[in-house]
Amino acid sequence: MRVTSEFWVTALMRRVLSSGGFAALERRGARDAGAVFLRIRNRGGAETLLAPAPQVAYGEERPGDRLFSIVLEDTDSEDVGHRLEREIRFDSDVWIVELEPGNIPVDKLLSITTP
Repeated sequence: MRVTSEFWVTALMRRVLSSGGFAALERRGARDAGAVFLRIRNRGGAETLLAPAPQVAYGEERPGDRLFSIVLEDTDSEDVGHRLEREIRFDSDVWIVELEPGNIPVDKLLSITTP
């Protein structure tokens, strides 16, 4: 059984905050099944945008964890903002979470796949 988007986002934010990082909810989406987008800001100010991985990334057996793929990497916040505006026009139920990871690397917090 997959947990709700609200529960998953809350758990992720608490884990990041407890590891000395920063997490902020930029946009609240659909409580149960809204897609989650992650803006990850590095110390230099550049951002990486992670989006839900395409369904083909799951293979035949769908894991219980959410998979993400990198949409934009090491770019400025304006590019990320434009991409997120397009996503919101397509689906207004999206969640947007901004993260600055603390002591736990992003690849340990999330499952990231390459499309």
